[in-house]
Amino acid sequence: MKKPAVLAAVLATTLLTAPVRADDFPAAISVSGEATMSAAPDLAQIDAGVANDAKTAKEASDANNAAMGKVLLALKGAGIAEKDYQTSRLSLQPQYGQNKSTGASPVVGFRASNRVTVKMRDVTKVAGIIDTLVSAGANDIGNISFEVTQASKLLDDAREQAVADARRKAEIYAKATGVTLGAPLSVTEGGGPVPLFKGRMAAAPMAAPAAVAPGEETLSVTVNVSWAIKPKEP
Repeated sequence: MKKPAVLAAVLATTLLTAPVRADDFPAAISVSGEATMSAAPDLAQIDAGVANDAKTAKEASDANNAAMGKVLLALKGAGIAEKDYQTSRLSLQPQYGQNKSTGASPVVGFRASNRVTVKMRDVTKVAGIIDTLVSAGANDIGNISFEVTQASKLLDDAREQAVADARRKAEIYAKATGVTLGAPLSVTEGGGPVPLFKGRMAAAPMAAPAAVAPGEETLSVTVNVSWAIKPKEP
């Protein structure tokens, strides 16, 4: 009588050497389909800030609060709704000097800064709003970005086109190999929106309106689809 260990070894050897039949795996054609949609952005976002230096923390803070107050009033006067701008960063930091004789770094003053993020639902007003911010005293403008708010609808259209593109490719392969496409076995998605423009501007007094180009945002979708195949009927 064979021992259990011997039986296990015989069984493992049998499984490893047993031939794998072709019908153990479903025959399939796997391809990728792609689609790209472009749209003009309908939302812009920009950061604006003011920074003030003073001998004391209170002086720096008071000056900064007054400066940001003017910026917020300018935004309101330009027609930006209060819900579309909010404080994104507020800081008060000591500024250090250097004592050459002792090597120490004493506090010589303070810098107060305040930043606000502004949303513009009319991208044609971006250049004008930048000019308004600078005229009101903002001395740090940057992180401009554009967005398509209805991206999900565009992506849904792109998904349909990507699947159609995958089917087109699969049918070419099926015809070339003499088989017929069956039902899809799997569908997976990859890819996503690709922002066209995102940058930073240094603010300076401007004699002419700021030049801003919103361009277009490109949304792309890639799908990987596997189709079952069967012999072509005579």
